[in-house]
Amino acid sequence: MASLVFSNVSFSYPGSSVRVFDAAQFGISEGWTGVIGANGAGKTTLLQLATGDLLASSGSIHRPGHVEYCPQRTDYPMDGFARLLSSTEGDAYRLRGQLGIEEDWLNRWDTLSHGERKRAQIASCLFLRPDLLAVDEPTNHLDQAAKAMVCESLCRFRGIGLLVSHDRELLDTLCDHSIFVSPPHAVLRGGGYTTAMRELDQEAELARAARTRANAERRRLEREAVIRRAHLAKAEKKKSLRGIDPRDSDARQKAYAARNTDSGVGRRMHHIEGRVRRAKQDEHALEVVRRNPLGVGLQGTISARNALFRHPSGNLPLGQQRSLQLPALLLQPKDRIALIGPNGTGKSTLVRALISVLDLPPQRFVYIPQEIDAEASAQVLEEAKALRGDRLGSVMQWVSRLGSDVQQLLESSVPSPGEVRKLMLALRMADEPYLVVMDEPTNHMDLPSIECLEKALANCPASLLLVSHDLRFLKALTTSCWELIEGSDSGVTELRIHTSWPYWENAFA
Repeated sequence: MASLVFSNVSFSYPGSSVRVFDAAQFGISEGWTGVIGANGAGKTTLLQLATGDLLASSGSIHRPGHVEYCPQRTDYPMDGFARLLSSTEGDAYRLRGQLGIEEDWLNRWDTLSHGERKRAQIASCLFLRPDLLAVDEPTNHLDQAAKAMVCESLCRFRGIGLLVSHDRELLDTLCDHSIFVSPPHAVLRGGGYTTAMRELDQEAELARAARTRANAERRRLEREAVIRRAHLAKAEKKKSLRGIDPRDSDARQKAYAARNTDSGVGRRMHHIEGRVRRAKQDEHALEVVRRNPLGVGLQGTISARNALFRHPSGNLPLGQQRSLQLPALLLQPKDRIALIGPNGTGKSTLVRALISVLDLPPQRFVYIPQEIDAEASAQVLEEAKALRGDRLGSVMQWVSRLGSDVQQLLESSVPSPGEVRKLMLALRMADEPYLVVMDEPTNHMDLPSIECLEKALANCPASLLLVSHDLRFLKALTTSCWELIEGSDSGVTELRIHTSWPYWENAFA
């Protein structure tokens, strides 16, 4: 049976003092294994080590012969996409139908939504039938229907699967095992996300209880040592001739008698000191997972204007003889709007069109796009690195409190997609914007970071326009909805505005 085995694998990026992995050791066979960890912890690095895209600094990795890596970014089509589109094999027809792949997608890659691109990537990898398939964030950008298609396709895979995802439902559905990544460790556990996390939390609670008991025992022994030390000092004082009058024979006789008497105080003192040392060692050996404090506050403000933008009614071209029919749109300073709709209906195109008619200074609005390519990500990181003093400290504190390792981030050349989103927020929000626009804000972010972002946006006074397939996130933050609805055969998508809560509640039923 094919297997993937890490044997004492260590890895550091060239020029970095941070060791991503140190003597990582685990083995997995057929079936899906989830790779779980915070943004920037090294999940993608582990996948690239597994597939041979990165070489270990030390140790060895045994992998099967045919490996494929499906990356997180969707900038370019996979090498096998053309073969998939031209193939007449039954598997090719099945994958194209199952994942809704259209024949002209390769020729119009730049016009595809990121959700469509992701489905094409996954189909390309599955068509090649690898022994080992590593998939990085397969459900980013996907609506609920597309997620179901991807999940069903990945369920059919019969090789060794490594899955990086922050989608708890997908991890629980697919995975029999989980690898928890927390530099410099990578620990394999049984079960999907929920089962493995429950066991991890139980072990952490037991470890904390054991640490508390060990701490109490160490403190008790230290108190006893203080008392013993006082007894020893008193006994030593009795043996001393210092301060005794040479003519006081009785006192001198008592001192000599004390010296000749073995009270055992010294022996007991030596014993208790040994117990204190062992108690400290035992306490130190009980490793407890420490979680850095999380949570940030967003410093937006409410504009005094009557409207942040007005967009006239009309048709917005989407390409390929498709268009988006719009009513007149108005965004007011206190609006909190969710923009929803299936993949490919033009949500991101609409957002860019709305931003183009904004009558706001650049520092007064924040726009986080759906995808940030590697070059732009590197530029955002360089902008952060160029900061000095309190400004740099403030930005990095933000990033830390959104769950990322600041030192590792600053030593990287290109931040992970989740980290770059955090950096962009940290850099832009200090100007107290009137408007925050985020296209798929929960994409690439780990679960604790999503919760932090949700709480921060809930308390942010700025106007919000959020594009997302994460309905729980939208329900917590928005009060009205712009829904894109595909027409039947006309190629026209319609935008409908919903402000009544009965409709909005039904959307989450």
